[in-house]
Amino acid sequence: MGLFASTPSRRSYLCSSLFSLLVMVPLLVSAAADPGFEKWKKEFRQTAMKEGISAETFDRAFKGVDSPDQWVLDKASYQPEFKAPAWQYFDNRITKFAVKRGRDKKQELQPWLDKIEKQSGVNPNILLAIWSMESSFGAILDNQTVMRSVIRSLATLAYADPKRKKFGTSQLLAALKILQSGDIDESHLTGSWAGAMGHTQFIPTSYQAYAVDMDGDGKRDIWNSVPDALATAANLLKENGWRSGETWGYEVTIPDNKLPAGKLKISEWEKLGVTRVSGKAFPRPDDIAELKVPAGRGGPAFLMLKNFFVIKRYNNSDRYAAAVGILADQIGGGAPLTKDWKRPFTRLDHDEVVELQTKLKEKGFYDGEIDGKAGGETRKAILKFEESAGVELQGFPSKEVLELLRKQ
Repeated sequence: MGLFASTPSRRSYLCSSLFSLLVMVPLLVSAAADPGFEKWKKEFRQTAMKEGISAETFDRAFKGVDSPDQWVLDKASYQPEFKAPAWQYFDNRITKFAVKRGRDKKQELQPWLDKIEKQSGVNPNILLAIWSMESSFGAILDNQTVMRSVIRSLATLAYADPKRKKFGTSQLLAALKILQSGDIDESHLTGSWAGAMGHTQFIPTSYQAYAVDMDGDGKRDIWNSVPDALATAANLLKENGWRSGETWGYEVTIPDNKLPAGKLKISEWEKLGVTRVSGKAFPRPDDIAELKVPAGRGGPAFLMLKNFFVIKRYNNSDRYAAAVGILADQIGGGAPLTKDWKRPFTRLDHDEVVELQTKLKEKGFYDGEIDGKAGGETRKAILKFEESAGVELQGFPSKEVLELLRKQ
Protein backbone atom coordinates (compact mmCIF):
# COMPACT_ATOMS: atom_id res chain seq x y z
CA MET A 1 0.00 0.00 0.00
CA GLY A 2 0.93 3.57 0.35
CA LEU A 3 3.82 2.89 2.58
CA PHE A 4 5.61 1.23 -0.31
CA ALA A 5 4.38 3.29 -3.15
CA SER A 6 6.94 5.46 -5.09
CA THR A 7 6.95 7.71 -8.17
CA PRO A 8 10.37 8.15 -9.86
CA SER A 9 11.13 9.96 -13.07
CA ARG A 10 10.04 8.70 -16.48
CA ARG A 11 12.96 7.53 -18.61
CA SER A 12 13.14 6.79 -22.31
CA TYR A 13 15.46 4.42 -24.08
CA LEU A 14 16.96 4.93 -27.54
CA CYS A 15 19.24 2.76 -29.66
CA SER A 16 20.87 4.18 -32.76
CA SER A 17 20.96 1.01 -34.81
CA LEU A 18 18.92 -2.16 -34.91
CA PHE A 19 22.00 -4.03 -36.10
CA SER A 20 24.15 -2.85 -33.21
CA LEU A 21 21.37 -3.73 -30.77
CA LEU A 22 21.10 -7.30 -32.14
CA VAL A 23 24.86 -7.72 -31.92
CA MET A 24 25.12 -6.40 -28.38
CA VAL A 25 22.15 -8.14 -26.75
CA PRO A 26 23.89 -11.51 -26.19
CA LEU A 27 26.88 -9.72 -24.68
CA LEU A 28 24.70 -7.63 -22.39
CA VAL A 29 22.72 -10.65 -21.19
CA SER A 30 25.92 -12.57 -20.54
CA ALA A 31 27.44 -9.65 -18.63
CA ALA A 32 24.31 -9.29 -16.50
CA ALA A 33 24.01 -13.02 -15.73
CA ASP A 34 23.99 -13.78 -12.01
CA PRO A 35 24.78 -17.43 -11.17
CA GLY A 36 23.87 -16.75 -7.54
CA PHE A 37 20.39 -15.64 -8.54
CA GLU A 38 19.86 -18.79 -10.61
CA LYS A 39 20.92 -20.92 -7.64
CA TRP A 40 18.57 -18.97 -5.35
CA LYS A 41 15.74 -19.35 -7.85
CA LYS A 42 16.11 -23.14 -7.95
CA GLU A 43 16.09 -23.32 -4.15
CA PHE A 44 13.11 -20.95 -3.89
CA ARG A 45 11.22 -23.06 -6.42
CA GLN A 46 11.33 -25.95 -3.95
CA THR A 47 10.19 -23.66 -1.12
CA ALA A 48 7.28 -22.41 -3.23
CA MET A 49 6.17 -25.92 -4.15
CA LYS A 50 6.12 -26.86 -0.46
CA GLU A 51 3.79 -23.88 0.03
CA GLY A 52 1.36 -25.24 -2.53
CA ILE A 53 2.61 -23.43 -5.63
CA SER A 54 2.53 -25.66 -8.69
CA ALA A 55 5.60 -26.08 -10.86
CA GLU A 56 3.61 -24.71 -13.80
CA THR A 57 2.70 -21.54 -11.91
CA PHE A 58 6.25 -20.97 -10.70
CA ASP A 59 7.83 -21.52 -14.11
CA ARG A 60 5.26 -19.27 -15.79
CA ALA A 61 5.83 -16.52 -13.22
CA PHE A 62 9.62 -16.64 -13.47
CA LYS A 63 9.84 -16.95 -17.25
CA GLY A 64 12.35 -14.30 -18.31
CA VAL A 65 13.24 -13.38 -14.70
CA ASP A 66 16.95 -14.17 -14.95
CA SER A 67 18.50 -11.47 -12.79
CA PRO A 68 17.69 -9.05 -9.97
CA ASP A 69 16.34 -5.61 -10.86
CA GLN A 70 18.94 -3.01 -9.89
CA TRP A 71 16.29 -0.28 -10.04
CA VAL A 72 14.44 -2.02 -7.20
CA LEU A 73 17.61 -2.13 -5.09
CA ASP A 74 18.26 1.54 -5.81
CA LYS A 75 14.74 2.43 -4.67
CA ALA A 76 15.09 0.25 -1.58
CA SER A 77 18.30 2.00 -0.53
CA TYR A 78 17.22 5.52 -1.47
CA GLN A 79 17.37 8.03 1.35
CA PRO A 80 15.60 11.33 0.55
CA GLU A 81 17.82 14.38 0.81
CA PHE A 82 14.94 16.39 2.22
CA LYS A 83 12.87 15.35 5.21
CA ALA A 84 9.54 16.66 4.01
CA PRO A 85 8.08 19.35 6.27
CA ALA A 86 4.36 19.15 6.99
CA TRP A 87 3.47 21.83 4.43
CA GLN A 88 5.22 19.91 1.65
CA TYR A 89 3.51 16.63 2.49
CA PHE A 90 0.02 18.12 2.61
CA ASP A 91 0.50 20.60 -0.27
CA ASN A 92 1.45 17.74 -2.59
CA ARG A 93 -1.58 15.65 -1.70
CA ILE A 94 -4.44 18.04 -0.92
CA THR A 95 -4.73 20.10 -4.08
CA LYS A 96 -7.54 21.69 -6.04
CA PHE A 97 -6.71 19.21 -8.80
CA ALA A 98 -7.12 16.21 -6.48
CA VAL A 99 -10.38 17.58 -5.06
CA LYS A 100 -11.82 18.18 -8.53
CA ARG A 101 -10.76 14.75 -9.78
CA GLY A 102 -12.24 13.18 -6.68
CA ARG A 103 -15.58 14.92 -7.21
CA ASP A 104 -15.61 13.97 -10.89
CA LYS A 105 -14.88 10.33 -10.05
CA LYS A 106 -17.57 10.38 -7.38
CA GLN A 107 -20.16 11.46 -9.90
CA GLU A 108 -18.92 8.90 -12.44
CA LEU A 109 -18.87 6.00 -9.97
CA GLN A 110 -21.79 6.93 -7.70
CA PRO A 111 -23.75 3.65 -8.21
CA TRP A 112 -20.68 1.58 -7.34
CA LEU A 113 -19.78 3.80 -4.39
CA ASP A 114 -23.30 3.46 -3.02
CA LYS A 115 -23.06 -0.34 -3.26
CA ILE A 116 -19.65 -0.38 -1.60
CA GLU A 117 -20.85 1.88 1.22
CA LYS A 118 -23.91 -0.33 1.79
CA GLN A 119 -21.66 -3.39 1.95
CA SER A 120 -18.87 -1.94 4.08
CA GLY A 121 -20.22 1.14 5.85
CA VAL A 122 -17.21 3.16 4.68
CA ASN A 123 -17.74 6.74 3.52
CA PRO A 124 -17.10 6.90 -0.27
CA ASN A 125 -15.15 10.16 0.11
CA ILE A 126 -12.56 8.31 2.21
CA LEU A 127 -12.16 5.71 -0.55
CA LEU A 128 -11.75 8.39 -3.20
CA ALA A 129 -9.11 10.13 -1.08
CA ILE A 130 -7.20 6.87 -0.64
CA TRP A 131 -7.39 6.25 -4.40
CA SER A 132 -5.99 9.74 -5.01
CA MET A 133 -3.19 9.28 -2.47
CA GLU A 134 -2.21 5.80 -3.62
CA SER A 135 -2.23 6.03 -7.41
CA SER A 136 -3.54 9.47 -8.42
CA PHE A 137 -6.83 7.86 -9.44
CA GLY A 138 -4.99 5.15 -11.37
CA ALA A 139 -2.68 7.43 -13.34
CA ILE A 140 0.41 5.80 -11.85
CA LEU A 141 -0.59 2.45 -13.36
CA ASP A 142 0.24 3.78 -16.82
CA ASN A 143 3.81 4.59 -15.77
CA GLN A 144 5.77 1.55 -16.92
CA THR A 145 8.91 2.78 -15.20
CA VAL A 146 7.16 2.59 -11.83
CA MET A 147 4.84 -0.37 -12.40
CA ARG A 148 7.10 -3.37 -12.86
CA SER A 149 6.82 -7.13 -12.57
CA VAL A 150 5.83 -7.90 -8.98
CA ILE A 151 7.54 -11.28 -9.27
CA ARG A 152 10.90 -9.82 -10.30
CA SER A 153 10.72 -6.93 -7.81
CA LEU A 154 9.96 -9.18 -4.84
CA ALA A 155 12.45 -11.80 -6.00
CA THR A 156 15.06 -9.04 -6.06
CA LEU A 157 14.29 -8.09 -2.46
CA ALA A 158 14.20 -11.71 -1.31
CA TYR A 159 17.53 -12.50 -2.97
CA ALA A 160 19.61 -9.31 -2.79
CA ASP A 161 18.33 -7.09 0.03
CA PRO A 162 19.28 -8.45 3.48
CA LYS A 163 17.03 -5.93 5.26
CA ARG A 164 13.97 -6.95 3.23
CA LYS A 165 14.71 -10.63 2.65
CA LYS A 166 11.92 -11.83 4.97
CA PHE A 167 9.43 -9.31 3.56
CA GLY A 168 10.37 -10.11 -0.03
CA THR A 169 10.06 -13.86 0.55
CA SER A 170 6.65 -13.73 2.22
CA GLN A 171 5.24 -11.29 -0.33
CA LEU A 172 6.65 -13.28 -3.25
CA LEU A 173 4.96 -16.45 -2.04
CA ALA A 174 1.69 -14.51 -1.68
CA ALA A 175 2.11 -13.07 -5.20
CA LEU A 176 2.58 -16.56 -6.63
CA LYS A 177 -0.62 -17.68 -4.90
CA ILE A 178 -2.46 -14.71 -6.41
CA LEU A 179 -1.21 -15.71 -9.84
CA GLN A 180 -2.18 -19.33 -9.24
CA SER A 181 -5.70 -18.27 -8.17
CA GLY A 182 -6.34 -16.85 -11.65
CA ASP A 183 -7.34 -13.37 -10.43
CA ILE A 184 -4.66 -11.88 -12.67
CA ASP A 185 -2.17 -13.22 -15.24
CA GLU A 186 1.59 -12.82 -15.04
CA SER A 187 1.73 -10.08 -17.69
CA HIS A 188 -0.55 -7.85 -15.62
CA LEU A 189 0.83 -8.72 -12.16
CA THR A 190 2.58 -5.38 -11.80
CA GLY A 191 3.31 -3.12 -8.87
CA SER A 192 5.74 -0.72 -7.24
CA TRP A 193 9.33 -1.56 -6.35
CA ALA A 194 8.10 -3.20 -3.12
CA GLY A 195 5.18 -5.01 -4.70
CA ALA A 196 2.32 -2.58 -3.93
CA MET A 197 -0.32 -3.37 -6.52
CA GLY A 198 -3.25 -1.87 -8.34
CA HIS A 199 -5.35 1.28 -8.01
CA THR A 200 -5.25 1.14 -4.22
CA GLN A 201 -1.69 -0.22 -3.87
CA PHE A 202 -2.05 -3.43 -1.85
CA ILE A 203 0.94 -5.60 -1.06
CA PRO A 204 0.25 -9.29 -1.85
CA THR A 205 -0.49 -10.48 1.71
CA SER A 206 -2.93 -7.62 2.24
CA TYR A 207 -4.54 -8.43 -1.09
CA GLN A 208 -4.99 -12.02 0.05
CA ALA A 209 -6.62 -10.87 3.27
CA TYR A 210 -8.97 -8.21 1.92
CA ALA A 211 -9.45 -8.42 -1.87
CA VAL A 212 -13.05 -8.26 -3.08
CA ASP A 213 -14.70 -9.16 -6.39
CA MET A 214 -17.12 -6.23 -6.41
CA ASP A 215 -18.05 -6.23 -10.09
CA GLY A 216 -18.94 -9.93 -10.03
CA ASP A 217 -16.75 -11.11 -12.89
CA GLY A 218 -15.22 -13.90 -10.81
CA LYS A 219 -11.88 -12.13 -10.33
CA ARG A 220 -10.57 -9.84 -7.59
CA ASP A 221 -8.93 -7.47 -10.04
CA ILE A 222 -7.57 -4.35 -8.30
CA TRP A 223 -5.46 -3.56 -11.39
CA ASN A 224 -8.22 -3.13 -13.96
CA SER A 225 -11.49 -2.94 -11.99
CA VAL A 226 -11.97 0.27 -10.02
CA PRO A 227 -15.00 -1.17 -8.17
CA ASP A 228 -12.87 -4.15 -7.05
CA ALA A 229 -10.05 -1.84 -5.96
CA LEU A 230 -12.25 0.55 -3.97
CA ALA A 231 -14.24 -2.30 -2.40
CA THR A 232 -10.96 -3.93 -1.38
CA ALA A 233 -9.84 -0.73 0.36
CA ALA A 234 -13.24 -0.49 2.03
CA ASN A 235 -13.00 -4.10 3.20
CA LEU A 236 -9.64 -3.44 4.86
CA LEU A 237 -11.11 -0.48 6.74
CA LYS A 238 -14.27 -2.40 7.69
CA GLU A 239 -12.34 -5.41 8.98
CA ASN A 240 -10.11 -3.15 11.07
CA GLY A 241 -13.00 -1.53 12.91
CA TRP A 242 -14.35 1.30 10.74
CA ARG A 243 -17.26 3.05 12.45
CA SER A 244 -19.99 3.69 9.91
CA GLY A 245 -21.55 7.16 9.97
CA GLU A 246 -18.74 8.67 12.03
CA THR A 247 -16.01 11.07 10.96
CA TRP A 248 -12.24 10.64 11.28
CA GLY A 249 -11.58 13.78 13.31
CA TYR A 250 -12.29 17.46 13.89
CA GLU A 251 -10.19 20.53 13.24
CA VAL A 252 -9.99 22.34 16.56
CA THR A 253 -8.65 25.42 18.28
CA ILE A 254 -6.40 24.80 21.25
CA PRO A 255 -5.51 27.04 24.20
CA ASP A 256 -2.01 28.36 24.83
CA ASN A 257 -1.46 26.28 27.94
CA LYS A 258 0.12 22.84 27.88
CA LEU A 259 -2.27 19.99 27.12
CA PRO A 260 -1.95 16.32 28.13
CA ALA A 261 -0.81 13.61 25.75
CA GLY A 262 -2.90 10.54 25.08
CA LYS A 263 -6.60 9.89 24.63
CA LEU A 264 -9.47 11.53 26.51
CA LYS A 265 -13.20 11.87 26.09
CA ILE A 266 -14.12 14.82 23.88
CA SER A 267 -16.01 16.31 26.84
CA GLU A 268 -12.74 16.24 28.81
CA TRP A 269 -10.89 17.99 25.96
CA GLU A 270 -13.59 20.64 25.99
CA LYS A 271 -13.02 21.27 29.70
CA LEU A 272 -9.35 21.87 28.84
CA GLY A 273 -10.34 24.59 26.36
CA VAL A 274 -10.33 22.63 23.06
CA THR A 275 -13.14 23.76 20.72
CA ARG A 276 -14.28 23.01 17.16
CA VAL A 277 -13.18 25.66 14.66
CA SER A 278 -16.71 25.74 13.26
CA GLY A 279 -18.13 26.75 16.61
CA LYS A 280 -20.52 23.80 16.47
CA ALA A 281 -20.95 21.36 19.32
CA PHE A 282 -19.27 17.96 19.12
CA PRO A 283 -22.01 15.45 18.25
CA ARG A 284 -20.77 12.72 20.61
CA PRO A 285 -19.04 14.19 23.68
CA ASP A 286 -18.26 10.71 25.04
CA ASP A 287 -16.17 9.75 22.00
CA ILE A 288 -12.52 9.06 22.78
CA ALA A 289 -10.13 11.33 20.90
CA GLU A 290 -6.43 12.15 20.70
CA LEU A 291 -5.02 15.61 20.00
CA LYS A 292 -2.70 15.80 16.97
CA VAL A 293 -0.75 18.82 15.72
CA PRO A 294 1.07 17.61 12.54
CA ALA A 295 3.00 20.86 12.09
CA GLY A 296 3.33 21.81 15.75
CA ARG A 297 1.20 24.24 17.72
CA GLY A 298 1.56 26.93 15.08
CA GLY A 299 -0.32 24.86 12.49
CA PRO A 300 -3.72 23.15 12.29
CA ALA A 301 -4.80 21.03 15.27
CA PHE A 302 -7.14 18.05 15.30
CA LEU A 303 -8.99 15.77 17.67
CA MET A 304 -8.57 12.36 16.04
CA LEU A 305 -11.24 9.71 16.49
CA LYS A 306 -11.36 5.93 16.02
CA ASN A 307 -11.63 6.11 12.22
CA PHE A 308 -8.37 8.06 12.00
CA PHE A 309 -6.57 5.14 13.62
CA VAL A 310 -8.38 2.70 11.32
CA ILE A 311 -7.01 4.63 8.31
CA LYS A 312 -3.56 4.13 9.84
CA ARG A 313 -4.03 0.39 9.38
CA TYR A 314 -3.82 1.19 5.67
CA ASN A 315 -0.63 3.19 6.11
CA ASN A 316 0.82 3.62 9.59
CA SER A 317 1.48 7.35 9.32
CA ASP A 318 -0.26 10.22 11.10
CA ARG A 319 0.34 12.47 8.10
CA TYR A 320 -1.11 9.91 5.71
CA ALA A 321 -4.27 9.37 7.74
CA ALA A 322 -4.77 13.10 8.28
CA ALA A 323 -4.29 13.82 4.57
CA VAL A 324 -6.83 11.14 3.64
CA GLY A 325 -9.35 12.63 6.07
CA ILE A 326 -8.81 16.24 5.02
CA LEU A 327 -8.93 15.42 1.31
CA ALA A 328 -12.04 13.26 1.81
CA ASP A 329 -13.84 16.12 3.55
CA GLN A 330 -13.06 18.51 0.68
CA ILE A 331 -14.10 15.98 -1.97
CA GLY A 332 -17.38 15.77 -0.06
CA GLY A 333 -17.86 19.53 -0.31
CA GLY A 334 -16.24 20.60 2.94
CA ALA A 335 -14.26 23.82 3.23
CA PRO A 336 -10.45 23.94 3.40
CA LEU A 337 -8.85 23.99 6.82
CA THR A 338 -9.43 27.13 8.84
CA LYS A 339 -5.76 27.31 9.81
CA ASP A 340 -3.23 26.87 7.05
CA TRP A 341 0.09 25.04 7.25
CA LYS A 342 3.01 27.25 8.17
CA ARG A 343 5.25 27.74 5.15
CA PRO A 344 7.99 30.37 4.65
CA PHE A 345 6.89 31.32 1.11
CA THR A 346 3.86 31.99 -1.09
CA ARG A 347 2.29 28.71 -2.14
CA LEU A 348 1.81 27.59 -5.76
CA ASP A 349 -1.28 25.73 -6.94
CA HIS A 350 -1.06 22.45 -8.90
CA ASP A 351 -0.90 24.05 -12.34
CA GLU A 352 1.78 26.49 -11.21
CA VAL A 353 3.93 23.63 -9.86
CA VAL A 354 3.56 21.95 -13.27
CA GLU A 355 4.74 25.18 -14.90
CA LEU A 356 7.62 25.42 -12.41
CA GLN A 357 8.76 21.86 -13.14
CA THR A 358 8.41 22.40 -16.88
CA LYS A 359 10.56 25.53 -16.84
CA LEU A 360 13.16 23.89 -14.61
CA LYS A 361 13.32 20.95 -17.03
CA GLU A 362 13.62 23.25 -20.04
CA LYS A 363 16.61 24.94 -18.39
CA GLY A 364 18.27 21.62 -17.57
CA PHE A 365 17.86 21.70 -13.80
CA TYR A 366 15.18 19.00 -13.45
CA ASP A 367 14.87 15.57 -15.03
CA GLY A 368 11.98 14.23 -12.96
CA GLU A 369 8.34 13.75 -13.79
CA ILE A 370 6.08 16.73 -14.52
CA ASP A 371 3.43 15.80 -11.95
CA GLY A 372 2.57 18.98 -10.06
CA LYS A 373 4.08 17.60 -6.86
CA ALA A 374 7.03 19.52 -5.46
CA GLY A 375 8.96 16.71 -3.82
CA GLY A 376 12.65 16.33 -3.05
CA GLU A 377 13.80 16.18 -6.68
CA THR A 378 11.91 19.37 -7.52
CA ARG A 379 13.40 21.13 -4.51
CA LYS A 380 16.92 20.05 -5.47
CA ALA A 381 16.30 21.44 -8.97
CA ILE A 382 15.11 24.73 -7.46
CA LEU A 383 18.32 24.96 -5.43
CA LYS A 384 20.40 24.46 -8.58
CA PHE A 385 18.42 27.15 -10.35
CA GLU A 386 18.72 29.57 -7.42
CA GLU A 387 22.47 29.00 -7.33
CA SER A 388 22.76 29.74 -11.04
CA ALA A 389 20.62 32.87 -10.64
CA GLY A 390 22.75 34.15 -7.77
CA VAL A 391 19.87 34.41 -5.28
CA GLU A 392 19.48 33.07 -1.75
CA LEU A 393 19.34 29.27 -1.71
CA GLN A 394 16.02 28.11 -0.24
CA GLY A 395 14.66 25.34 -2.45
CA PHE A 396 11.02 26.31 -1.95
CA PRO A 397 8.39 25.85 -4.69
CA SER A 398 7.33 29.48 -4.33
CA LYS A 399 5.67 32.13 -6.49
CA GLU A 400 8.88 34.10 -6.17
CA VAL A 401 10.92 31.33 -7.82
CA LEU A 402 8.29 30.85 -10.53
CA GLU A 403 8.30 34.57 -11.32
CA LEU A 404 12.10 34.49 -11.56
CA LEU A 405 11.91 31.54 -13.96
CA ARG A 406 9.34 33.35 -16.08
CA LYS A 407 11.64 36.36 -16.45
CA GLN A 408 14.65 34.32 -17.58
